[in-house]
Amino acid sequence: MPTDIIMPQMGESIVEGTITKWLKKPGDKVQRDEPLFEISTDKVDAEIPAPASGVLQEIKVTEGTTVGVNTVVGTIAVDGESAATKPAPAKPAPKAAEPAQSSAGVPPAVAGASRPRPEPEAPRPAAQEEAEEARSSPLVRKIAREHGISLSQVSGTGLGGRITKQDIMQFIESQGSQSAHVGTDAVVRPAERSEAPGVPVQPTAAAQTPRPPAPAPYPGDLVPMTNMRKLIAKHMIESRRTSAHVHCMYEVDFTRIVNLRARHKSGFEQRHGVRLTYMPFFVRAAIIALQQWPIINANIEGDNIRYHRSINLGIAVALDWGLIVPVLKNAGDLNFLGLQRGITDLGERARTKKLRPEDVEGSTFTITNPGQFGAVFGLPIINQPNSAIMGVGGITKQPLVISDKEGNDSIAIRSVVHLTLGYDHRLIDGAVADQFMAQVKKNLQTWSEEIG
Repeated sequence: MPTDIIMPQMGESIVEGTITKWLKKPGDKVQRDEPLFEISTDKVDAEIPAPASGVLQEIKVTEGTTVGVNTVVGTIAVDGESAATKPAPAKPAPKAAEPAQSSAGVPPAVAGASRPRPEPEAPRPAAQEEAEEARSSPLVRKIAREHGISLSQVSGTGLGGRITKQDIMQFIESQGSQSAHVGTDAVVRPAERSEAPGVPVQPTAAAQTPRPPAPAPYPGDLVPMTNMRKLIAKHMIESRRTSAHVHCMYEVDFTRIVNLRARHKSGFEQRHGVRLTYMPFFVRAAIIALQQWPIINANIEGDNIRYHRSINLGIAVALDWGLIVPVLKNAGDLNFLGLQRGITDLGERARTKKLRPEDVEGSTFTITNPGQFGAVFGLPIINQPNSAIMGVGGITKQPLVISDKEGNDSIAIRSVVHLTLGYDHRLIDGAVADQFMAQVKKNLQTWSEEIG
């Protein structure tokens, strides 16, 4: 029997989802846990993996359609079944002269047709597959398949020996694979991989038959908003109507941090397998100040003030299709390395649509980074229900007046960054906001913590 593909429930409050893109077409081969289609919900945009290996037999729900959770949106014919046993209403069958290509570069199976089949891979023992599934996530298994790695070779550092993404990536690096990183702070692009010599890697179907980019709208065109854009618009208007927005800005001599990062970034990446960015410095400086000024980490509930025990930091990530704010939970309990790994992980999963609903919920304070695009500073809108948001401007070299211990002044070229705080004046007084930002500035200018 074919395997049903269902619309998943991406969180308790989610009742429906919109299919934004099918990553395969009827007749294409799919592997279990391979990204199959993309959805958009009230919480996140996400890639949904295939529930089984086989051939995509039928697409029941076309792109742009919104359906309830648990709706069957397509079917997969398992190995040995014909992909053409049921017609696919979404697209006409391809002509014989121009057969659709599968992920292996050959036409898909047609009912009644006889053609030589490629040699199947040697089956793995069921016990081994079950053990690997218990010790890893779909993403980890996908990475392992792409690099031709058996998870039995990888040591897990997660709870109960579970293999994390960091574990598999560090194993790949130890085998000679190389990763290319894109230099942003709050936004971390997924690493491009180059295969190690002698390691067979099967290219994905998407890599062999890339989708052409959608044409940009012409001036004068009227195009509908995406679900994400609608939600952003609604969220921003509600925030403006809810909070009494006030902003303050502080100029920070960032030279100490710039020099520290320049000295340690190469060794940091070699030791820990993650790129050293500026963002964890801002995050750590804010955490220390939030611990001293907990009202900045609080929010209003009716006529009451909710003081949060944990610092859950929302970190805005700019995507090609919108903006999302994944949350680094319990950030106050993490050391510097833990902050960098968490920031990198959230940014990468946001870009690859691997975030879960719980990854974008529960923030108590937000940091956004318009400076990565060259802005001197920004005046961000508060991310509800937070009471404050800190904006990080661009890092530039400027002449500053420097005073020594004897009070003598001189002019020097320094690395400068402008930080802004948008806060809800219903809850936070200006004096408190200024004291908080003064502490953030001091934390950065007098940095003395070990970075690992």
